[in-house]
Parts: sequence; structure tokens; C-alpha cells
Amino acid sequence: MRNDKERKKHSECDLKLVDDKLTDIRFHGRGGQGVVTASRIAAEAALAEDKYVHAFPAFGPERAGAPIEGFTRISSEEFTLKTEIHYPDIIVILDPTLIGTVNLGKGLKEGGIVIANFAGSMDELKKKIGIKSKAEYHKVDATKIANEELGRPITNTVMLGAMIKITGIVDLDLVCNITAARFPGVVGEKNVKAIKRAYKETESE
Repeated sequence: MRNDKERKKHSECDLKLVDDKLTDIRFHGRGGQGVVTASRIAAEAALAEDKYVHAFPAFGPERAGAPIEGFTRISSEEFTLKTEIHYPDIIVILDPTLIGTVNLGKGLKEGGIVIANFAGSMDELKKKIGIKSKAEYHKVDATKIANEELGRPITNTVMLGAMIKITGIVDLDLVCNITAARFPGVVGEKNVKAIKRAYKETESE
């Protein structure tokens, strides 16, 4: 077993695995809400921009309704890091019922970005989510958009629109094209509309 000194050294090394050229995104939702799909669409868009990517779910079984995490790692340079994302630059929260019940901000880097599906005020979001470190907050009522545009409260593509609005990490049109290809016909058209609406309606503190 490691002693306390060794554990501290190991933790500090983990924090240095991510640099300015690499962005770690952690998606939070529940099983069956398309968390993994959101992480993969983001990765596909980045790949189409000739970036290096890795997208995967949290290790372990996905149970419907249970909290689940999806990870997307995007870099302008080649990387070999394949671990789960413990120290994200960005967290994207698909399900508002997780806020205040799950430690969503665990490991979020100082000054990291929070993009939440939340209908309340920004002050309510900050108080309820309980992140102690300095963070940048953004929100959109993704459930409302999903219900109105898709006819059901599945917010994965909606939150991609919000993420692009805030970070610009991938191109909006690319994500829309990839989404339309993944969901052909009317379903794809509705998802693209939802993405663009979220892009317009996302609020920042």
C-alpha cells in the first residue's frame, strides 16, 4: 500500500496529466438518457476537425434511471491517456434531478465550466449544486426544449447545443450534421432544431 506521501505525489501527477492542449469533458445523466451518445457525437465532430479524441462511458453496467457518466477527451495533439476523467475541464449535466443529490463537481478544475440543464435561477443552481471551488456557470432549460421540440424529455443533443455555445470546442454545423446522420428523417430534423434552440437560449452568469 502507498503511504500518505506517495498518495499525495500520485494525486499531483494525475492532475498534471491534462494540459492546455487537451480538454476533458464529463457528461452527467441517467441510464437511458443518451449520455454516451452525447459524448460520442462530440467526439465525432472533433474527429472531423482533425483533432484527437477518446469517448467512452464510465466503467461498469448502465442501468436505466441510475446516475451515469460519459467522457469525451479532445486534444489538438495525439495522446495515449485512456483513464476515466477524474479532473474535468467541463461538466455537462443532462438531468436536473442529479443536482444536489450527486457530487457533480468532483474533481472539477479550478475555474472549470459547468453547463447545466436547469430551469431555476443562476443563484439557485450555484447553491444547489454545491461546488466549493471557483467555477464558471451556464444553464439552459433543456428539458423544456426537449419536450417542445422532441416530444420527450431526452436532453442529450439539446445539451450539446449548450456546450457548443459556451465552449466552441467543436463546430455547431458539424454536430448538427452528425446528429442528422445518426437519427435519419424527422427525428434527426427535430434534434437539430433542438440543438440550435439550445445554442440560442443558453444563459451565462
